[in-house]
Amino acid sequence: MTILYPMFGMIALSSAVVLLLYGSRFFLIARVVSTGGRLGGARHSDDMRPKLPTLFRNITDNYNHIFEQPTLFFAVLVYIHLMEHSDSLHINLAWGYVAARLIHSVTQITVNHVPTRIVFFVISGGCLITMIVREMMFFL
Repeated sequence: MTILYPMFGMIALSSAVVLLLYGSRFFLIARVVSTGGRLGGARHSDDMRPKLPTLFRNITDNYNHIFEQPTLFFAVLVYIHLMEHSDSLHINLAWGYVAARLIHSVTQITVNHVPTRIVFFVISGGCLITMIVREMMFFL
């Protein structure tokens, strides 16, 4: 199995969150327009975020999170692939990262239980840091 499969898993998760965000935004825009409201008053997302229903705010927050640390994950996996350092441990760590981010996303979007989110955030970060440290070992 190639290290790029978990990368695609993370891309699929990110795409699902993007679709949820678009769906929530479409619903809100349709509601504003149908009630005669103006969209021009919400020039910045920070102006609108406090007015969002909790579920939609959770989706927005997760969308922001899914495009922060995972960008480093993508870079690390491309690096591992190009250096031909992919092995079963790297692949398992990469899938562990994707699984932990999936659980983090589902938790944040649904119940938003912060202690659970922290556990899976730390697990995903641990997987990522372990892959980076393993690659650094090649320089020693």
